[in-house]
Amino acid sequence: MTITAGKITLWGVEVFVATAEEGSITAAARRLGASAATVSQQITNLEGALGTTLLNRGARPVSLTPAGDMFLRRANTILNEAAQAQAELAMADPTRLTRLRLGMVEDFEADVTPALLTNMGGDLLNCNFTLETAASHQLVDQLEARALDVIVAADIGQHNEDNEVHPLMEEPFLVVAPKGKVTSDIEKSLRRMPMIRYASNHYIGRLLTDHLGNQNINLRHRFELDSYYAIMSMVAQGSGWAIVTPLVWKRAARFQDQVEILRMPFGELSRTISLTARRGVLSEFPTDIAGRLKPLIEEHFIAPTIADAPWLEGKLRLL
Repeated sequence: MTITAGKITLWGVEVFVATAEEGSITAAARRLGASAATVSQQITNLEGALGTTLLNRGARPVSLTPAGDMFLRRANTILNEAAQAQAELAMADPTRLTRLRLGMVEDFEADVTPALLTNMGGDLLNCNFTLETAASHQLVDQLEARALDVIVAADIGQHNEDNEVHPLMEEPFLVVAPKGKVTSDIEKSLRRMPMIRYASNHYIGRLLTDHLGNQNINLRHRFELDSYYAIMSMVAQGSGWAIVTPLVWKRAARFQDQVEILRMPFGELSRTISLTARRGVLSEFPTDIAGRLKPLIEEHFIAPTIADAPWLEGKLRLL
């Protein structure tokens, strides 16, 4: 093809990075919220501006040329610098921030997330917000792929030095059981019933398996599910008991009259919910968002949960 040097655009660079990381024009288009034709045209424009071919678009998956591999290293720096510059300007004048891609753990979608967006929307008047609600491990993957700017998710044990992490809250794991089925000897009562477990492909499932295994505890189970809602529904129907977190219990509010929550008799275990962003890219915005989130988490989740279960005082807390 004929290539003529010209102007490089940030949009073209972002499209190139997404395509290189996804290995597919279609996947890159999905990630960017654009059409495949737009992605293809932007890559053509960028290659024309640089005067070289960056991608082997006929390969499956799409692969980098030697020039593309060289440019990718610079492209990520370009995007980070541009985002940082925009964030610094926006900290001085919030109306300058025009886009924020936020990922939130599913457990906050009904109350904390809408309250946060309303709070931020009142200050960032020219900002378009994109919200992704998903499981924690999916949000981490999207942050690493630059598909999201900031995520609020459970700490899943992956610590990337390129990220900044702002711990928000800690919550203990607890037992949820059919109402009236557990006696004062909690462990004995639970061992008489099957456990309903999170599937092993779910982070919580792996965390619980490791925790119980470290204590040489073997619990009878018949069901492994990857849906908190299905787990709570089966417990409510008397099919067994489960280990969940207060966030899961509060989120499945329709089942609360049919279940009871209890201290976990198999050793204490907790998880941390944190806000994570790429280090140095969004200036002080991650710190600002974390500061906005904490009182909302206290108001919409921690305070009402402790009111329902006072024994969680001190275990369910802001960090």
